[in-house]
Amino acid sequence: VQLQASGGGLVQAGGSLALSCAVSGGTFSGYCMGWFRQAPGKEREFVAAINWNGGDRYYADALTGRFTISRDNAKNTVYLQIDSLKAEDTAVYYCAASYGSRTVRSIEMYPYWGQGTQVTVSS
Repeated sequence: VQLQASGGGLVQAGGSLALSCAVSGGTFSGYCMGWFRQAPGKEREFVAAINWNGGDRYYADALTGRFTISRDNAKNTVYLQIDSLKAEDTAVYYCAASYGSRTVRSIEMYPYWGQGTQVTVSS
């Protein structure tokens, strides 16, 4: 399974950004998809996850309201919409895949990872 994240960039605080992650090499609808982020000097942290059909979505408690995860199984793509960006959102954002029907948040449950896309928020 290969994951290719895109859509990062430099954005002013208060702006919005839409990240995409294209998945190939597997049956996309068989995977729970997650987004994680890693800021400089910090550990990688959970952002959001969505189950195979989009019926279940989970967000990190501190991020609820500004982040929206979605998926299009016809396009083998998962998305992360980030609104009202803050300087502390600056990080490399990674998409990841976990096979199965459960919606998982634990980083250890994701064996497949994309290369990451940099999001930088200027204040």
